[in-house]
Amino acid sequence: MRFAAPLVRGVLIRREKRFLVHVRLDDGREVVAHTNNTGTMLGCNTAGSPVWLSPADNPKRKLKWTYELIEADGVLVGINTAVPNRLALEGVEDGTIAELQGYDRLRREVRYGENSRIDLLLERGSDTTPDRCWVEVKNVTLTRDGAALFPDAVTARGLKHLRELAARVAAGDRAVMLYVVQRADAERFAPADNIDPAYGAALRETVDAGVEAICYRADVTTETIRLARPLPVDLSGQE
Repeated sequence: MRFAAPLVRGVLIRREKRFLVHVRLDDGREVVAHTNNTGTMLGCNTAGSPVWLSPADNPKRKLKWTYELIEADGVLVGINTAVPNRLALEGVEDGTIAELQGYDRLRREVRYGENSRIDLLLERGSDTTPDRCWVEVKNVTLTRDGAALFPDAVTARGLKHLRELAARVAAGDRAVMLYVVQRADAERFAPADNIDPAYGAALRETVDAGVEAICYRADVTTETIRLARPLPVDLSGQE
């Protein structure tokens, strides 16, 4: 994925509520940017950190900037939660995500479960009785001691998605939980049990029930974000 326009550098002043961040651009202007990341951004919200914004392409939008990247622990971290879905789509189409190859049809945002939309639905075979793979994508920005951790806050929505994926497996389909790590300093993935033990327990239960958990790490620059390689998923409960 290449950013549509050059990113603009600044420093983080503060986050306000869930959807706003205040930034001082390098030219001295103080601006308010929109963020779609509703997590705590634990480890990625230190005032004074270098950040990068993208200019809004919609002239009617109230906020003219979108929060894209922050430098944390010496690496660039992708904050935008819309990016992992784009990376997952690219990874399926260009063959990077080996586990999701062999399907001939792909749909996005298909309704399923309890008023949810699946991020990717892969299909092959006949239109009447297709072989289906349901793929839910999550953005990961938190790391500790080389482990990428999810979630960074208690997530009822994440629990619902795990239940819905397990229901697809029970119905005879394939279901995959795909974690996309938007930073280059992680060597494995684990559930953040110390933050949301219920999510960690539910992830282990759904994997035992047949849901697949896979993780890919992205290389992040101020020009591009691309999936780089898979990371091992550690469900041993040591985090």
